Amino acid sequence: MELRHLRYFLTVAEELNFTKAAERLCISQPPLSRQIKELEKEIGAQLFYRNNKKVELTQAGKYFKQEITDQLHCLDKTIIKTRKIAESISGEYRIAYISSTFSDTISALVQFLIKKYPYLNIKLFEVSTTKQIVALEQGKLDLGILRAPIVSTKIDTKLWFKDSYSLVFNNKTTLNVKEDLQELKDEVFVFFNKDYAPVYYNSLIEICSHYGFTPNIVHESNNINSIIQLVKNGLGVSIVPASIKKSHEHADLTFLELDTNLSTDVLLAIPKDDESQITKSIMSFLLE
Repeated sequence: MELRHLRYFLTVAEELNFTKAAERLCISQPPLSRQIKELEKEIGAQLFYRNNKKVELTQAGKYFKQEITDQLHCLDKTIIKTRKIAESISGEYRIAYISSTFSDTISALVQFLIKKYPYLNIKLFEVSTTKQIVALEQGKLDLGILRAPIVSTKIDTKLWFKDSYSLVFNNKTTLNVKEDLQELKDEVFVFFNKDYAPVYYNSLIEICSHYGFTPNIVHESNNINSIIQLVKNGLGVSIVPASIKKSHEHADLTFLELDTNLSTDVLLAIPKDDESQITKSIMSFLLE
């Protein structure tokens, strides 16, 4: 049994059509059918039901597909890690961040890496926490900058910093909330999209509940820059991480830090047991 037999099998299992599978693999159909038959013979089990009308996986085929998919995924991760070790301080390094954490510090990190590893190709991606977790587990990211919580046995995390919350509003309005935040009950709110950042969204709802009101959420976005822009244009108020003020100070905006026990943890996340020299340098730079 060769690796190509397994990849041929998975392609047919995904397409459930030998003609389409052969096209994807850039081979003709008869050799593909022959390879699948050889695989079934070697395993000693029929993997597909096939006739002139359709192709279906047998129960044995379904089990084999799941197991082989998992094992090939682990093999791909091993190959990626091996390549990274061989490349040492060259090649590609992929960093993802959520929009509410991109800051001058991350820009400084990139400058640091360029200087220390001039042959390193750094790629930055703005990705939600949920998608970052999946990408880290699959070895498609080298570093994630995201917000807690993370529940995964395939990821190691370190606390970067704790972030409190601030109310942000256009100071040209007549809004006066320094004495009583219940004044906000009739205000239009701009929030992160619930499906994009469910944990963060629920935290904001909890903050409003702490002050005794339910927010009137009219506008939603999955990007902190869009939220700040809407507030700046007088289209609502928002609750954002307090650290956002550093990168979004503007004459039209007021940031009022909220006095609650709630905070959000910003984490640095890497695939488990990643001991690359580049990752160690990044951790040292960000956590020093």
